[in-house]
Amino acid sequence: MVARGRRGAEGFEQAFQHLAPDADVRVVNPYAGFLNADYFAGVDGVVFTGSGVSWSTDAREAACQRAAMELAFDAGLPSWGSCNGMQLAAVVLGGQVAASPNGLEVGVARETRLTPAGQSHPQFKSRTAVFAVPCIHRDEVSRLPTGAIKLAENNHSEHQAFSYDQGDVSFWGAQYHPELRTTHVAYYLEDGDSIFAGKSALIADLNNAETDAQAAARLGTSPDALTVSYRTIELANWLAHVKQHADRTRQQ
Repeated sequence: MVARGRRGAEGFEQAFQHLAPDADVRVVNPYAGFLNADYFAGVDGVVFTGSGVSWSTDAREAACQRAAMELAFDAGLPSWGSCNGMQLAAVVLGGQVAASPNGLEVGVARETRLTPAGQSHPQFKSRTAVFAVPCIHRDEVSRLPTGAIKLAENNHSEHQAFSYDQGDVSFWGAQYHPELRTTHVAYYLEDGDSIFAGKSALIADLNNAETDAQAAARLGTSPDALTVSYRTIELANWLAHVKQHADRTRQQ
């Protein structure tokens, strides 16, 4: 798992404890310096988490992060990206990112819709055609890489999920955060120095949405949709994809 420190990895660690309690999860911080290929020795899949930095994935400051993803792709490892992680893949694979013209999307990604390709893609097995998942972002993918497949969208962001499977690269990603509880999003909003500080009015509902139907409805979701088993459907499907890839590799 490639994360900006422990805070960026916590949601995934908790999700994977539920989905794959026997998995060996390692966390590295690409901003601490350039990684080398040895970091991915013995690894079956790589996660690129969200990030709280102020710069975009195409900025000079993100060079270490881009290099880490290039190493994962060169190693032929199935990769997942949430939010910043998906934006990173877009840049590394030749697409573009930009600040969303619709401003910040915070709380949940309301009325996210699967595209026809998304409805048949294994990333979304067991997902309904329309759903809502925790999210918090400023930037978004403005242009997909050539060969990428758009899997989901909503009225805020045209690219809420995409996949890229060409050559040795197998990437699945989402602009939203299936790994995060709404309480995690509330915690980020409590940071007075964050660009999301102006959304503090959402904190109470985010803290109560998992058990309070009215609070969840105000956010555009429901307590049932926020249960760990339903919220993390994409991650469960990705872990199954990673296992299938690892099993094939070991048989070769």
